[in-house]
Amino acid sequence: MFKKYLYKLENLIAWSRDKITNKQFIFLSSVLVGISAAIAVIVLKTFAHNIFTFATYVTSILKYGFIKGLFPIIGILLTVLVIKRFLGGTIEKGTSQILYAVAKKASIIPKKQMYAQIITSSLTVGLGGSAGLESPIVITGAAFGSNYAQRYKLSYKDRTLLIGCGVAAGIAAAFNAPIAGVLFAIEVLLVDVSISAFTPIMIAAATGALVSKIALDETILLTFKQQETFDYHNIPYYVFLGLFTGLISVYYSRNFQRMEHIFTRLKFSPYKKAFIGASILSLLIFVFPTLFGEGYESIKILSENDPGQLLENTLFESFRNNSWILLLFVGLTMMLKAFATGITLGSGGNGGNFAPSMFLGSYVGFFFSTLLNLTGLTKLPVSNFTMVGMAGILSGLFHAPLTAIFLIAEITGGYDLMIPLMIVASISYALSKRFEKHSLDVKHLARKGHAFTSNKDTNILSTLDTNSIIQTDYLTVSPDENLEKLVDLISHSNQVIFAVVNKENQMLGVVHFNDIREIIFNQYRVKYTLVKEIMSPPIDVIYPTDSMEIVMNKIEKAKVVFLPVLKNGKYYGFISKALALEAYRKKLKSMTIE
Repeated sequence: MFKKYLYKLENLIAWSRDKITNKQFIFLSSVLVGISAAIAVIVLKTFAHNIFTFATYVTSILKYGFIKGLFPIIGILLTVLVIKRFLGGTIEKGTSQILYAVAKKASIIPKKQMYAQIITSSLTVGLGGSAGLESPIVITGAAFGSNYAQRYKLSYKDRTLLIGCGVAAGIAAAFNAPIAGVLFAIEVLLVDVSISAFTPIMIAAATGALVSKIALDETILLTFKQQETFDYHNIPYYVFLGLFTGLISVYYSRNFQRMEHIFTRLKFSPYKKAFIGASILSLLIFVFPTLFGEGYESIKILSENDPGQLLENTLFESFRNNSWILLLFVGLTMMLKAFATGITLGSGGNGGNFAPSMFLGSYVGFFFSTLLNLTGLTKLPVSNFTMVGMAGILSGLFHAPLTAIFLIAEITGGYDLMIPLMIVASISYALSKRFEKHSLDVKHLARKGHAFTSNKDTNILSTLDTNSIIQTDYLTVSPDENLEKLVDLISHSNQVIFAVVNKENQMLGVVHFNDIREIIFNQYRVKYTLVKEIMSPPIDVIYPTDSMEIVMNKIEKAKVVFLPVLKNGKYYGFISKALALEAYRKKLKSMTIE
């Protein structure tokens, strides 16, 4: 029955494709992609929340804390089983794969990503893996957008735009924050977007948020109200919080990657690796139960008036009313989160770093403000610092200050906090950027030479193939020939530069038309001057393996319009600055979403 209705819907969409304009079809498509992404959010969030509730109930009934720690072992092992048996043995993790698909794969995302992320992340995070669901949600939304566009044979630009729609709808539905969804899609994922492209992205984000608000229990979402007003006298403390969150962002990023790298190097079977990692995670959760799952419940507790609830059903329950023990518990949990998430994903689980960044930020904000309050130095509004801390870590880890600012403003309903949000997010971003050139999700792409950054020129150049602009049909000259041969070549070709090569095709130098301009009409000098007498060594050379960014840097540094190319130590051709710029302009035009 379901297939029958789906078939009718596809036929209706195909019919509308021919009856309305392309712009109108994109608007319709943004709504459908937004609905699809929202449904994925509802499935994921509901499952994860129910498992968390069940685990908490079992733990409270049996009074055995270790029971809760067993769930992640089951979840990670099941995730590995599903990946090995049903998903071809591998699955791409992290939002960086969307960047790579847009830039290198013509915005084509595999169909399996429409369901693979939902299944695997719900098993991992739903059963207690210390990771987040937002990254899988974003990938799923992007996959819906890409495959929808492929199904109806849309262009590269439209495919990319619908990927953005899926991403925006996913974030909007996950937090009921449509503005943050739009900003995340544009600030983090899309290389370039024009003002007119905002409309379908906004439609998708609004649709995702609306469907989520209607169908998803509000208690599942991370929402809370600002309890205390903003006092401008606290601005110096927000500045210090921005510095603190920036440093913690760097700490998290490096240790998370370190844990992933350790598990990557382990020469065990996937199941053994999963069991080892999950067992370590289980021990961490036994001591620090708040590391279980996304951790959004503990964020809500920290923002309320009774943070001592965190110590209930833990080894520290008897110290529930001891503020210093609570602070120590929060501090240790804060420092261990990077390791817990790294172990979760490195050992074979699936999830993302979005929720961990929110978790970590709230803990950092609470720790910072509570420590100052306990020392008697000042009296800070702890709930406000808890909320603003989330923006600091989110901005520092993902290099996305605008997303961080508006996301926290939307989920708290606290636009009165806009000034401290801007202060903390911008300082954290600047400090994190100083120590970490790339955001957390882009770092592994950078190691492979596929880095995508906020520098649009670098992004576009990284998508160009150096070999495609090498001109190999240039005529060459011998060093022992006189200039008569060279003048003849100039008169019968459009070349203005010539490589001087020997019999083994090794390049000895170059001759530019400007070098012989003064003697070209002197018959005597033309006849008795040898090429080797007027040739000059190349200022620099290019290799086919050089990236286009390196090529352009060499051309700019040499201040020339041509550079020779060497392959296997021999002359191969020339690269023209004009041709390189033309390739850049064409790529820029094709990647600009209008």
